[in-house]
Amino acid sequence: MLQVIISHLTYSEIASDLFFVTSLALAWFWPRGGERLWSSMEEFGSKLAERKHLALFCIAAAAVLIRLSLLWYLPIPNPRIHDEFSYLLAADTFAHGRLTNPAHPMRLFLDTIHVNQLPTYMSKYPPAQGAVLALGQLLGCPWIGVTFSVALMCAAVLWMLQGWLPARWALLGGLLVLLRLGVFTYWMNSYWGGAVPAIGGALVTGALPRIFRFQRLRNAVLLGLGAFILANSRPYEGLVLCLPVMVVLAVWLFGRRSPSWSVALPKLILPLLVVGLLSGMFVGYYNWRATGNPFLTPYVLNGQTYFRVPDFIFQKAESPLQYANPQLESFYNGWLRQYWSLNQVDSLRSLLRHTLQMALKLIYFFMWPELCIVFLAMPWLVRDRRMRFLVVQTGVCLLGSFLVIWYLPHYSAPLTATFFALIVQSIRHLRHWEYKRRPVGIGLSRAVVLCALVLTPFHQRGGTLVLEGPTLPLIEYRARFVAQLKAMPGEQLAIVRYAAPSSDAGEWVYNGADIDRAKVVWAREIPGVDIRPLLDYFRGRRVWLVEPDASPPRLSSYPNSP
Repeated sequence: MLQVIISHLTYSEIASDLFFVTSLALAWFWPRGGERLWSSMEEFGSKLAERKHLALFCIAAAAVLIRLSLLWYLPIPNPRIHDEFSYLLAADTFAHGRLTNPAHPMRLFLDTIHVNQLPTYMSKYPPAQGAVLALGQLLGCPWIGVTFSVALMCAAVLWMLQGWLPARWALLGGLLVLLRLGVFTYWMNSYWGGAVPAIGGALVTGALPRIFRFQRLRNAVLLGLGAFILANSRPYEGLVLCLPVMVVLAVWLFGRRSPSWSVALPKLILPLLVVGLLSGMFVGYYNWRATGNPFLTPYVLNGQTYFRVPDFIFQKAESPLQYANPQLESFYNGWLRQYWSLNQVDSLRSLLRHTLQMALKLIYFFMWPELCIVFLAMPWLVRDRRMRFLVVQTGVCLLGSFLVIWYLPHYSAPLTATFFALIVQSIRHLRHWEYKRRPVGIGLSRAVVLCALVLTPFHQRGGTLVLEGPTLPLIEYRARFVAQLKAMPGEQLAIVRYAAPSSDAGEWVYNGADIDRAKVVWAREIPGVDIRPLLDYFRGRRVWLVEPDASPPRLSSYPNSP
């Protein structure tokens, strides 16, 4: 596993790692280097941090302004991954003023990955990310919603840190989140990132210490709002994150130090029950509209319809389904089943491999290289009573993620604020470290901040840089074809002809919410299935043949089209 990772390191990543090591060496031997400059910056940060509301605004505004200033270098991203197109379908649906869409009569030719066709036509994913993208679409572009969500994430994490840490250290944590996640990662530069569940997790965990201190109605409402966001973005991981919070709250409410029931009932318990009831009603109503069953989510329905591989490591795979669509056959019975077979846990060796893979993905995305310095402070952190709950919460959430056979960094997005609270507290402990009466801890802590600033452009963690020329990803040609077809007069029908089920071009057949009124409709040829019903249904449109597997991908008039 380590050999595979090392073999895939890019020159920029190697350079960033060398810069980090060099910075640590200089900090060790010259811990007070640049003292005047560092002191002035820390003094300015402390003054800003004390104005907590201003700090929240500044961190959110910085996320937007920095990213917009880079549009010349990183343009608005095009969707590339199956999940992104599915979320964009949800966004288009909500932007049209409805929760789902009627099933389409030509769904055999329109069926695609991560989209339900029956009983309604809709994304399989929970609605929160789609709602954020819909807001952006109404403002002109779905990516506007992504940008706003990342800005709110940075502010929400800072708000959470203000509840757990001194103000100036909380501001440092907010800055680290901005630099680490808010500019170059796929959370900002795609349509399926983790900003929305990170907001939910920050609200839940940030409300907890405020409830203990102040017993205010608004904090209970914010905790419930965070749980609602989690339930509609990453429900499983959100539930796991909320469980320790609920346990601690229950113990506190029934313990010796609990507030009187005249305070707890109207300001804590009733608000949580009301928000929870309203959240449950919305989730049930959304499920009913999308699947016909208030207790059946679109995600579970999609799994019952298409999947035959389990989500959890302790489950067994079912016999595969057969698909008329060769691309679905290749994806679900090919790539997906092969991935599951390679990652299933059925022995001690596979258990260790699964653990190592998850740990490396987590560390690489959230910490590598500069924030890994916090591991030096682990002995202090685990004995820190103020951080005990966050350590336990992290352990519970990581265990919950470990039980899932699939893992990507945004699966741990609800835990983002907790991660950075532990990272900042580790830096606080590290800052007091002295070696032979030299304040090496101060130098190391400053080296972390310096590297976070300098290495920000290298934190892509998902290939978000736009590639041009011969290295252009095949799916990028789809966006070019869409722009070309939209510029033509009249309505267009693009029929995709794949060369083989094992195509590396990705899936190209994705449509918006209102298919029949769309400027461009995407459909597919299916071997052995007569295409004439599709052509008759969309009669009046100009028909095009799209060949993703040509070199380069080709767009031409469809042969013998009416």
